[in-house]
Amino acid sequence: MTSSPSPEELLPSTRRALLHRLAVAQSEGRTPSYAAAVLRDGEIVWTGARSCVEGHVPEPGTQYRIGSITKTFTAVLVMRLRDEGLLDLGDPLEKHLPGTGAGEVTIAQLLGHSAGLSAESPAPWWERTPGSLRPELSDVLGEGARMHPPGRRHHYSNPGYTVLGSLVEAVRGMPWEEALQREILDPLGLTRTAARPSAPHAGGWAVHPWADAMLPEPSEDLGLMAPAGQLWSTVEDLCRFAWFLAEGDDRVLRAASVREMRTPSVPAETGDWISTYGLGVQIIRSGGQTLIGHGGSLPGFLAALWTSVEDGVAAVALTNVTSGPAPGATAADLVRIVVDAEPRIPQPWRPLPSVDPDLLELTGPWYWGTYAYGLRLAADGGVELEMLRGGGRRSRFVAAGEGRWTGLDGYYAGETLSVVRRGDGSVSHLDLGSFVFTREPYGPGDAVPGGVDESGWRGL
Repeated sequence: MTSSPSPEELLPSTRRALLHRLAVAQSEGRTPSYAAAVLRDGEIVWTGARSCVEGHVPEPGTQYRIGSITKTFTAVLVMRLRDEGLLDLGDPLEKHLPGTGAGEVTIAQLLGHSAGLSAESPAPWWERTPGSLRPELSDVLGEGARMHPPGRRHHYSNPGYTVLGSLVEAVRGMPWEEALQREILDPLGLTRTAARPSAPHAGGWAVHPWADAMLPEPSEDLGLMAPAGQLWSTVEDLCRFAWFLAEGDDRVLRAASVREMRTPSVPAETGDWISTYGLGVQIIRSGGQTLIGHGGSLPGFLAALWTSVEDGVAAVALTNVTSGPAPGATAADLVRIVVDAEPRIPQPWRPLPSVDPDLLELTGPWYWGTYAYGLRLAADGGVELEMLRGGGRRSRFVAAGEGRWTGLDGYYAGETLSVVRRGDGSVSHLDLGSFVFTREPYGPGDAVPGGVDESGWRGL
């Protein structure tokens, strides 16, 4: 009998498919080098690299510049401040960072790129010039920073994340880079992620659009704009960061706050429903999967990190060229290859360790008017409520104590589900945001708002 692979290993056919996808990306994208990695259920299960120089293939620990993936790190720092009670996402910027000229926009709007700020800083092109040319926030925001009414639409803004980096410094009382090191990189063990490169690292290149010729790109320190795109990292470090974005880590940010970051914060553009944005996190639909993460680019470098939280699979793709190889598409394909070839094997069904009789009594059918719902216990002590016909509203609820639960998702996200009892202690009905759920549809004597016709159900 042949032994099956360990849970961490990929099948040889899957590994070859991943290598083939990477090789095609490097060849057709005409990039000097390409590095990638795949993580499954918290373990890096595959790394690969291609290079135009024979015998000089990047290692998994080779640094590349990751551009706007930096924004997700900055967003985590802001969410930490929120969780500590040092600010609220609804606070106007002016409350914590006065004098910017954009003080009425909220912190949440800046995180979700809905603050209405311009996409770029004033000339010269900030990605190819030293940050010393923009020593103050006024140099980053410029005179025409306001493009749209705050909160009305998604408009990607690099200056907006520069402002968030300055917000972190003002509230935390330390430089953005120091806060990043102490609060994210050290706890997560991201030892090869930094604001400046260290060997081994890739050099940035431009490839001529009409000829197979290369030109080195400058690599500038972005100064104040570092929180929008400064970082260097590796496929290994970014895979670990991807797992954090899926699971959270109490040393950095609890799972509930990471889940909040992955929730869409603004409507997608009209006619473009395949992508949207959370709080420092991009959200896309690709190949039937919902992927969260971020892309990044700076002259000489392109990067992408995507995670399918549902499947427990993440992929990172890094290149050292200004344009061409589309690492976002590559990383998404790497996730899809693993998910399609080796779908997640469900954990064995197991009964609950214990069952509260009072909770068990609440399970089964309930009726909101004539709509039939089913209530079942969840393994985490919460409950799940779903419509039994028509595929309508469905939500999960987390226990809030004393016969109450709080909605986690769907129509009832944030709403309170509570048990209403009669004077003798028996259950009368469930109250869900003022909706009354009873054991029978319009049963006689039930606490249905407006009452129930005394003549009861009848035929024509």
